[in-house]
Amino acid sequence: MSVPSSANDNFQIYDLRVEVVCPPGARIMCGAKEGDHFTLEGEMLKLPPGQGFSIYSLGAILPLLSGLQRAMQPNDWMATDSIVACPDPNCPSQLRIVKTGLRTFSHGEVTAVPLPGIPDDAK
Repeated sequence: MSVPSSANDNFQIYDLRVEVVCPPGARIMCGAKEGDHFTLEGEMLKLPPGQGFSIYSLGAILPLLSGLQRAMQPNDWMATDSIVACPDPNCPSQLRIVKTGLRTFSHGEVTAVPLPGIPDDAK
């Protein structure tokens, strides 16, 4: 069934790339290397084959990712701050977050909770 534009349940979020940035010649404590990365495509975190990522680094950045996937006000600090420090205070590496694309989802395809005002059979 065709959905009228007023009943559209689509939303968009950004795909992200999180990349390790290391000062040249610096000792990196977690074993990461310059350019190690993962991508976040929708809700799916993807690592390149054969590459790992520190759970401590992931733990430091995970709370920020869903917010950075959303559109935000231009004056919001999250709209401008794209570098996160390594959680180890003795490690000089950083994690750079880059928006790589915009992905469209349907509310009805990602949750069983209906949107108010949109009948289930209209989606």
